[in-house]
Amino acid sequence: MLELRPNCECCDRDLPPESADAMICTFECTFCSDCAERTLGGTCPNCGGDLVRRPLRPAAMLQKYPASTRRVLKAEGCPQRAA
Repeated sequence: MLELRPNCECCDRDLPPESADAMICTFECTFCSDCAERTLGGTCPNCGGDLVRRPLRPAAMLQKYPASTRRVLKAEGCPQRAA
């Protein structure tokens, strides 16, 4: 089951479970769509995998399986993609 992390690892923007702007890799590293596209070029800076839209968990399932509250933030910030 996906962890559904609550924030972007780059800019710390809130990404609630119902957000269509959350992007993840296969390791569930989580980024907002702006950082994923503009800063990272669609590639996870942690593992090198593709960043894709995080699926939405139905509301009824969120009650039984709540989203994570653990915030992950890259202290060094995210690398800028090469222009």
